[in-house]
Amino acid sequence: MEDTINAMQPDATAAMVDQWNRERPDLDATPMLVVGRLFRLTDEADQRLRPLFAAADLGNGDFDVLAALRRSGPPHALSAGELSRTVLVTTGAITKRVDRLETRGLVSRTVAENDSRGRLVTLTAEGIALTDELIAAHLDNQRRLLAGLTEPEREQLATLLHRLAATLDC
Repeated sequence: MEDTINAMQPDATAAMVDQWNRERPDLDATPMLVVGRLFRLTDEADQRLRPLFAAADLGNGDFDVLAALRRSGPPHALSAGELSRTVLVTTGAITKRVDRLETRGLVSRTVAENDSRGRLVTLTAEGIALTDELIAAHLDNQRRLLAGLTEPEREQLATLLHRLAATLDC
């Protein structure tokens, strides 16, 4: 497989592996062909996807909160703990994001019916409208990022990444 990948087009990751093979032929550096590329692709995807959210004046991770609330279905409300588990960040990070979104009128906080100490974060009508607009553009951007792969290749990659995530328990 390494020969197939390297025969396609040299890249910085393949160059690093070649250097390690030269300097330390006793080591198998081929895992870098996957892990190194995953890191590089993550950084590149982030750089290409972020401008959409920045143009909407959303901070890092703000859209994640909006999207989690929108996909939760009516009434589009979750507790900070539920948001934290869904978005995979701390409740402290959620609080900061919700503060920013509330200031913009995209979410509101209300007292939970079953726990007067608990608060629910709810999307406002403006928040729903913005999220619906952004998710369509976001998915278009993701499609453009994957345009170099055929549908079967995208399906195979999704399956392989799912398997890798399962082996890492994430």
